[in-house]
Amino acid sequence: MDESHTSNRRRSERVMLKVPVVVRIETSGKLTHQDAYTMVVNAHGGLLRLETELMAGQRLTLINPKTHAEKTCCVVRIENLETGGFAVAFEFGRPAPQFWPVVFPPADWESVKV
Repeated sequence: MDESHTSNRRRSERVMLKVPVVVRIETSGKLTHQDAYTMVVNAHGGLLRLETELMAGQRLTLINPKTHAEKTCCVVRIENLETGGFAVAFEFGRPAPQFWPVVFPPADWESVKV
């Protein structure tokens, strides 16, 4: 099988969902918090809009302000947005479909091993 094909394949279906989150970032030993919101989520991570430029591989913590749930994740990719800010693709260390407030998750989220 073509390796580029498998690397672009999603591990779980994406859902367009705007969820407010607090992003906790540690840079140069300094801890900062920033309000943000997601644009797309899945059981393995998602894409969020952020004002701060991060680097691929950087670790951050997402906090759901309604449930106070926290999940550590890693930046996979970052892109400049034409409207300002950055689109930050991230993935959880372990799948976390329950982190998102999705009442009827896609069928493949149920089969994700947590």
